[in-house]
Amino acid sequence: MTTEDRLSTVDDLLARPFPSEEERTVPARGTWEGHHSSGRRHHMCVLKASRDFWDDRSEDVVEAAEEEIAAAFEALATALTSRWGGPEVVDLRPYLENEIPAPEPIGELCQLSGEMFVWHPGAGRWVALAVGQADSEFPILLLAAVGERSLR
Repeated sequence: MTTEDRLSTVDDLLARPFPSEEERTVPARGTWEGHHSSGRRHHMCVLKASRDFWDDRSEDVVEAAEEEIAAAFEALATALTSRWGGPEVVDLRPYLENEIPAPEPIGELCQLSGEMFVWHPGAGRWVALAVGQADSEFPILLLAAVGERSLR
């Protein structure tokens, strides 16, 4: 998937209506890319995934994967910034510490990442990018999310 493809996916998430019930889509080909979840006020999608690290967690392998995901994040963040201006950086750690469950997609994002970059394109929605990883053996993920609720 190219930066243009990822940008198109973000545009699709922004335009897509929110479903009335939770939905999850898992690509048939067994890759993390394209995993998608939606709910009453959100969408979230894996735009890029590194390899997993079950067999090899050597520093060189992990560093190469981190650099690849970081480059994809930077390219997409640059494109979104050119559209909507600079992002707001949101610390996700307080959502983990709160006794009240965070609304989705924040609840899922805070399990994977410590921060997200957020743009406010209008129409009562926000767009976020985050890089996350469920555990050290799992792939590093570039995630896009669209939400309707206020982040405050």
